[in-house]
Amino acid sequence: MDTYRDQTYLLKSQYKDATNFGARVDLHRRFRVNKYGFHRWVFDHFKLGEGSKLLELGCGPGGFWHSNRERVPASWQITLTDFSPGMLQDARKLLGEERFAYEIADAQKLPFADASFDAVIANHMLYHIPDLPEALGEIRRVLKPSGHFYATTFGRKHMRELDELVWKSWPNSPWKGLGESSPFILENGQEQLAPFFAQITLDTYEDALEVTETEPLAAYAFSLRLGALLTTEMRESFLNLIQQELAARGTIHITKASGMFVSHKT
Repeated sequence: MDTYRDQTYLLKSQYKDATNFGARVDLHRRFRVNKYGFHRWVFDHFKLGEGSKLLELGCGPGGFWHSNRERVPASWQITLTDFSPGMLQDARKLLGEERFAYEIADAQKLPFADASFDAVIANHMLYHIPDLPEALGEIRRVLKPSGHFYATTFGRKHMRELDELVWKSWPNSPWKGLGESSPFILENGQEQLAPFFAQITLDTYEDALEVTETEPLAAYAFSLRLGALLTTEMRESFLNLIQQELAARGTIHITKASGMFVSHKT
């Protein structure tokens, strides 16, 4: 099983709680060029009426809804799911019980009736599903005939400068790069969605990172599976490399390639 879809690793290590996820969110929050915010940009795409029923798959610690808390209509019925009990617990702590229902769920076998939801949301999580066609069939099943599926992901060049720093610090690293090794990205997402949805559009989000501090960038790298492969000496070497790059350039520019597929059931 590849890094992205190794369910044992994801559940017991990477996403047992929000710690690793939080390190990555923090880097983007602090050093992003586009200050509008990816979560708010995603919400802008929702074309949903009063009383809509929404399902989020892989909700993580609930940051998407927290970023848009004042924009959510009171009449919406929102169910948040994740396969990680720790993540779902963090979401519940952040968002509370009043507006949201919570359920541990596997996207490959959703515990919901046919045609239950007006919209299904999957933010940067489809690449974690072992059998994506099975999950997409389930998503289509639980959507109402007029339903929409909103799926975000990143592209092949996403964070490529970080990958280059890893390879520079560790030339023989087995690290393949974030975008190069992901099974669901902007470049191949439409062809995977096409068998299940009638209309698919892709919108990209313009952004980049201008990093000016060593620790947050290193924390991002160490939060990935790569971190488990690094010895103390390797970590120190990587930190020193980032410091040298910052001393020479002032900032480290990091490419971001993110976007969203909006799919219609009919």
